Amino acid sequence: MKFGIGQAVPRTEDARLLTGGGRYTDDVSLPGQAFAAFVRSPHAFAAIGAIDASEALAQPGVLAVYTVADLDAEKIGMIPCQAALKQRDGSPYVKTPRPALARGLARHVGDPVAMVVAETLEAAREAPELVMVDYEDRQPVTGALEALEPGRPLVWDEAPNNLCFDWDTGDEAAVETALAGAHRVVELELVNNRVVANPMEGRACVAGVESGADGGPGRLLIYVTSQGVHGLQKQFAKILNEPESRIRVLTTDVGGGFGMKLFNYPEYVACLFAARRLNRAVKWAADRIEGFISDDHGRDHVSKARLALDADGHFLGLRVDTVANLGAYLSNYGPFIPTDAGSAMLVGSYRTPAVYVRVKGVFTNTQPVDAYRGAGRPEAAYLLERLIDHAGRVTGLGPAEIRRRNFIPASAMPYATPMGQVYDTGAFVQNLEDGLILADMAGLPARKIQAKARGKLRGAGLSTYIEACSGGGPEQATVQVNGDGKVVLMIGTQTNGQGHETAYKQILADRLGVPPEDVEVVQGDTDRVSWGSGTGGSRSVPVGGSALAEGAAKVVKAATGIAADLLETAEVDVEFAEGRFTIVGTDRSVSLKEVAAKAAEGGSGIAFSEMARWTPPASTFPNGCHIAEVEIDPATGIVEVLRYSVVDDFGTVINPMLVIGQIHGGVAQGLGQALQERVVFDPDSGQLLSGSFMDYQMPRAVDMPTIEVKLNSVPSTTNMLGMKGAGEAGAIGAPPAIINAVVDALSDLGITHIDMPATPQSVWTAIRDAETRLAAE
Repeated sequence: MKFGIGQAVPRTEDARLLTGGGRYTDDVSLPGQAFAAFVRSPHAFAAIGAIDASEALAQPGVLAVYTVADLDAEKIGMIPCQAALKQRDGSPYVKTPRPALARGLARHVGDPVAMVVAETLEAAREAPELVMVDYEDRQPVTGALEALEPGRPLVWDEAPNNLCFDWDTGDEAAVETALAGAHRVVELELVNNRVVANPMEGRACVAGVESGADGGPGRLLIYVTSQGVHGLQKQFAKILNEPESRIRVLTTDVGGGFGMKLFNYPEYVACLFAARRLNRAVKWAADRIEGFISDDHGRDHVSKARLALDADGHFLGLRVDTVANLGAYLSNYGPFIPTDAGSAMLVGSYRTPAVYVRVKGVFTNTQPVDAYRGAGRPEAAYLLERLIDHAGRVTGLGPAEIRRRNFIPASAMPYATPMGQVYDTGAFVQNLEDGLILADMAGLPARKIQAKARGKLRGAGLSTYIEACSGGGPEQATVQVNGDGKVVLMIGTQTNGQGHETAYKQILADRLGVPPEDVEVVQGDTDRVSWGSGTGGSRSVPVGGSALAEGAAKVVKAATGIAADLLETAEVDVEFAEGRFTIVGTDRSVSLKEVAAKAAEGGSGIAFSEMARWTPPASTFPNGCHIAEVEIDPATGIVEVLRYSVVDDFGTVINPMLVIGQIHGGVAQGLGQALQERVVFDPDSGQLLSGSFMDYQMPRAVDMPTIEVKLNSVPSTTNMLGMKGAGEAGAIGAPPAIINAVVDALSDLGITHIDMPATPQSVWTAIRDAETRLAAE
């Protein structure tokens, strides 16, 4: 089938988006809308005294200035942290309140203190400067390790030593025994640097009030750039003390999310509050600098890992101790990310019999930290793959051989890991061997010699990753076939630019034989789509697609009886394929379109409408091998990625073109974190020093190498389509592969580790320090 499963067809949504037909949240305007802007704290930590808004309120066009006192007067609730977590001793973690506007203390630069609503965008942007706030500046704390030091300022009085939780998992006794009896213990301390998601489209919302049946105020509604409307609807309802049915949430086109748009934010709650208070629409959109200081950040871990090995280089046990920076407030899932989200994957694709992980989550005077593309799994893979690469060098086995000796063989599947996961499929050795050939690793020594002759340092690094994704709760799809044969799919996922529309149309083409131009995909509307889990964890197509496939099967079942009547035969004698119902063994058939026309006669125009809710029995486990090759100019420290090779196992692939696009995007983000991106705070003032693209470097097209991709598809057994999630893999495999390549290039100088990002300054400094050390020996 030309447009079915497995075909590399162009995205059907691209023509609309590329010709200006996209409709993003900031494109939405509601009748009579006002505009919002926020008074944000210029201090990382300060007591809030009197707030004088009189001068701002006197300005033409300013409608209102709100503070937390106004929210409290209407009993507006807190933005919740929804992570379910127990500490090592069984006690709950420290949950702190997060109001939409700061109460008593501003806890990070950019913390919203007051909200201005005005008739025009210009008036809204100018008025915050006229709101006078009395601040009593306090000493902040910004670093994760620093926050735990005795005597440091407390971000929250209820969190002694700034400790939110002390959590662990695994078998500590078994790991300590392995470490004590090991032939060799390899250790590594490393930093997973904080990053900002920086999607092309910043956060925005337009909140309003519908007209009621009696002409008075009706339901609240909000257009918001998000990764799923139903979870936000539940939160908004609880926070605003409204029934869910009284709040409609809509998301139109979204220009990138990367996890950051999954969460609720203070601005959304404040705009809903103001819309209800003023009985008119209120619009807010962040500019880029505002995004830096108000969006949730990602990563920010400091870890120490210890790996026990026997005399042959086999892994005996692994211990990981991590301190995770959570920021000043707990975002919706903040504590989940460094704990349950990623720790189970510290087994990787290896036969390590015992693993123990301990994580301390700490509060700091910085922006909240939550999921960023991969959500805990990239952090786990980076630590593990750097550690194993280091162990390969220390033991003399090398990066490839030490992995070969410790891989879980394909014959062992399904494989129960010591951390509670059950890998259903995986051909890890094959991925590695194919990757080594694809990257021409046999020719690397010659390329190193050639680079040295040019005054450059060349190196290659590999990472072999596995992640858990596409699991969790259910997803819902409703497949509606109209009398004209056209199909409307209503599904609870939310595209952020991944190509959902195309993938879903391909599944429908495969299951119903419907051409793509006859399919409408509806997402992002709590009125039209009754339920959904949203998009995150690479689950939209594996889980949503499975629900869609089940809904399509229900349509076929419902239509078969009518087809049998039209064909004047028994239902049992009718089979369905490629859009037609046929009497078995004959050439007599009718199309789905003809059957739909018959079914819709005399009715509403809808022939069939079937809803399916599908729950994955377990996660999928995409896996692969990434190999990066770099050259370093020792005079400047500049790292250039020259080659990049990927072998990935995503199970059944709906559309190879979409999957390769996801790989490219993920690798770009991984390259950015590995070499360029870093959030920097002034340790004394807590000011964000990397708060714009002048100081925060993003990867550009010129930084990207050509990426060669080979797909080794071993179908998953945990969903009906055999798929494994593909959206996060590039961001998981790239950082360790690139840093391993940098270390390989620098290894002749005795350099064994360099933290991300390997910027020219840090690489140049490492080279100079190594040369000084070598000269002194």
